[in-house]
Formats: sequence, structure tokens, C-alpha cells
Amino acid sequence: MSLTAWEKVEIARNPKRKTAIEYIENIFDEFIELHGDRNFKDDKSIVCGLAKIGKQNFTIIAQQKGRNTKENIERNFGMPNPESYRKAIRFMKQAEKFKRPVITFVDTKGAYPGIGAEERGQGEAIAKSMFEMAKLKVPVIAIVIGEGSSGGALAISVGNKIFMLENAIYSILSPEGYSSILWKDSSRVKEAAEKMKLTAKDLYDLKVIDKIIKETSSDNAFHEICKCLKKEIVKSISEFQDKSESEIVEERYQKFRKMGEFVNLK
Repeated sequence: MSLTAWEKVEIARNPKRKTAIEYIENIFDEFIELHGDRNFKDDKSIVCGLAKIGKQNFTIIAQQKGRNTKENIERNFGMPNPESYRKAIRFMKQAEKFKRPVITFVDTKGAYPGIGAEERGQGEAIAKSMFEMAKLKVPVIAIVIGEGSSGGALAISVGNKIFMLENAIYSILSPEGYSSILWKDSSRVKEAAEKMKLTAKDLYDLKVIDKIIKETSSDNAFHEICKCLKKEIVKSISEFQDKSESEIVEERYQKFRKMGEFVNLK
């Protein structure tokens, strides 16, 4: 029996769902976290660092939620402040300098909408992150592992390839926000979830994502997912080995151009 869109929203939001750090620790052979945007502070809702699979080095940018109230407060409930996006930009540019592919893990209900975040330029930080990602001269792979909502998610999702876990969601905003804005009725969330086409299958059919990573209910499900993601990362990076920097940038540009055209046709 297939799950409804709203049921998948609930699974993606489940506080027991695996977080980005757990994926990083199980996919990569080594990981070293790096900190700070060199401007304001180190916002822990986005984790950045260096990782390795075999001899291949990567730069990691990952949205991180907490497991309990204390961790969620520390991680700002996985809702990045502008300094998180500026930290991400800093390490994107470093990755380009040292020719390291960038892997991002997307899992946020959206960028933090607080007064302080707005005063420090939240909108500008999101736009700048997308702008810088679009022109990076190294391959970028974005992986949606849970809740990918709004510009807060898109800010680190401008990839050459986008993978998505089977029960993750990826959308322009939350179903609650959609129903409140469109119908002035936040109770119609289930209907909104269906109309928004936010499931992995919907987005694969719309050519927004490149691959769905299956999720099973087996005891070893998490390790199977990590094994699959590791295989897909290595395979995808090998496809870029013979491509020039300009070809990598152009391929990313054309991907999003074609995506927009296809969605508009639909």
C-alpha cells in the first residue's frame, strides 16, 4: 500500500529520523568539521567540513536537526541563520580552490525567520548561496534526506545531481504555509500536500531530482541506505572526471533551465 503525500510529510518530520551527521559518519571514511563564517559566528544548524571516501576528498555542507529539545535549541531546530549560509559559501569557495566535489545534505523546514536573522540579511545570504553554487567549478551533489522546504533548502540544493530519499519531501514551502496562503485555511494540509507534488516520486517524474534512494523497513535499513548513497556518490563523481570546469558549470545551468521548462509545461 502506497503512502499518501501527507503521510510522507509526517515521516520526513519524524524526530527519530536519521540526521545529516549520522549519514556523514556512515557514508564517508573520514570527516573533519570546520567552523564559522569569519563574520558573525558559527551557526550549528549547518555543519560544514572535509570528508573522504578512499582517496577522494569532498567538502560537506549539511543541515542538521537535533534529537531532543537541548540539541534542537543548539541546532536552532535545523533552521539556518544567515551566518550558516555564509559559512556554507565560505567552504564552497574553498572546495572550488582545492578542486573538491561538494556534497550537501538537505533537511530543514526553512531558513530561520527571526528578526535578528532578517536584520543580518537572511534573504541576501540565501540568494548569494544559490548564486555561488550555480557557478561553482566543481561537481555538486545535493541529497534530500528529510524535510526540504522553502528557500532555506534550495540555498544548498543547486547541484549537478539531486538525490532524494524515498520518504523525504522537497517543496517551495510547508503544506501548512501553502494552505494558509492559497486557501486562508491551514487545516487543509493533507490536500495541500497532494497538490504540491512534494514527494520523491512526484519530483522524479517532474525531472526535478535525478534519483530516488529506496527506504526499507528492515533492521539494516539505514546501513543499506548509506551503502547505496556511497555507491551513487562515487559513481556520480567518476562521471565528472573527464569533464572540464566549464562543462560542469554549464551542465548544472542547463539542468535547472530544463527543469524549469519541464515543470512549466506540466
